[in-house]
Amino acid sequence: MEEKIITEGKYRYIEIGEGTPLIILHGLMGGLSNFQGVMEHFPAKGYKVLVPELPIYDKPLLKTTVKSFAKFVQEFIIHKGLTDVILLGNSLGGHIGLLHTKLHPETVKALVITGSSGLYESAMGDGYPRRGDYEFIKKKAQDVFYDPEVATKEIVDEVFATVNDRIKLVKTLAIAKSAIRHNMAKDLPKMKTPTCIIWGEDDTVTPPDVARDFDKLLPNSNLYWIEKCGHAPMMEHPDKFNTILAQWLQEHKL
Repeated sequence: MEEKIITEGKYRYIEIGEGTPLIILHGLMGGLSNFQGVMEHFPAKGYKVLVPELPIYDKPLLKTTVKSFAKFVQEFIIHKGLTDVILLGNSLGGHIGLLHTKLHPETVKALVITGSSGLYESAMGDGYPRRGDYEFIKKKAQDVFYDPEVATKEIVDEVFATVNDRIKLVKTLAIAKSAIRHNMAKDLPKMKTPTCIIWGEDDTVTPPDVARDFDKLLPNSNLYWIEKCGHAPMMEHPDKFNTILAQWLQEHKL
């Protein structure tokens, strides 16, 4: 990561560019660098790209919930004095973005979700992660992508370190349970915010039917597919992802 992380009080974030605020919400195992392509592309197009570090492992266990992270996002928006933001979330980040939009529709003028949890119960992975087994973790990390080569040693090492840290593992499981509890099927039909859904055709974590359900339930959504792509389209196919998103933003005058 070449971008400088800014620290202000409890917030650590990257900020690039000027213009319409585009806030990126990373997933459970996703670092800020997962959105490198978005960070490089959109500032030149008139967007202020902000990537806050979500306090995934910093909150007390009882506050390790999707709702608590949605509240954190709202506090960050207030801290930065932002209005009319666009939220872009992958995986757990998409779920946080959805819940935040439901709770604070007045602050969000558009939402972008990719490989999002919020509907599908196995979205956070299946069962208890096997600690200590590097090859198992490596296979799990590779399964997130269509092309296993995207799961670099750095990514695998990070996941391995997380599941072998007892406190982080307990919190990871707490978030998974919270994501299941916060199923949004009943909320989505009431959410009128324009929503762009970008999905990998080969996503095995949140399969294609999840994207179709989001599109069916959200009253103001557009669904786009990226082929030969798994759970993190903005990492596997950054150029295609950026092209789809830029065109959607243009069409919606956002």
